[in-house]
Amino acid sequence: MTPLVAWDVDQTLLSSGTAGRDIMQTAVTRAVGEALTYDVWFGGKTDPRIAGEILVSGGVPTPHDAHVADVLVHLEQVLAERAHLIAADGHLMPGVRETLTRLRADGVVQTVLTGNIRPNAVVKLAAFGLEEFLDVEIGAFGSDHADRPKLLPLVLERAERAYGRRWEPEQTWIVGDTEFDYECAAASGARCLLVATGRSSYDELSALGADAVLPDLSDVDEVVRLLTS
Repeated sequence: MTPLVAWDVDQTLLSSGTAGRDIMQTAVTRAVGEALTYDVWFGGKTDPRIAGEILVSGGVPTPHDAHVADVLVHLEQVLAERAHLIAADGHLMPGVRETLTRLRADGVVQTVLTGNIRPNAVVKLAAFGLEEFLDVEIGAFGSDHADRPKLLPLVLERAERAYGRRWEPEQTWIVGDTEFDYECAAASGARCLLVATGRSSYDELSALGADAVLPDLSDVDEVVRLLTS
């Protein structure tokens, strides 16, 4: 059976440029009524987790689920307002469109496993015309759960309902660019390909123990070979 491939979005498939961080900052400001100063790294984390960490780092006293929910509501609204900036300020990562095209031609079911809330993931993918390659209906998102390792079981359940067949974790690839993508795969026993297109270096990613690590997706033949093996 052909494998199931679940792609991370930010810094794996595409970059939103400065728009992504600016949109989160605006959403937080609207939610709490003031601009917060914070020190939070976004890479690989779910939007609910990022929002919670920003509130804590920014000094919001005892932030709870309602505070985070407010941020996420504004996050969706702000991105909808600024969707045009994603394509204008961002770009696809090397080899992405070619890889997605080849895998689709080989009959591989592809979806997303991302920390983005669902509507924002859809906007980002649409900005670069990637939605035609990916079955987002079976994907899992930060709006499903704040804990990334909880997302792969959702992908597998949704894929089974949609396609009438069961992919086991070992028949599933998670492709991402951070240690959190690897931890998500390891938690369920899925296979993992990491690409050094985000903040983490090739050497840092190689030390984690993923099934494969590449500098990026530009060697399309090698990427397709790995993901169909």
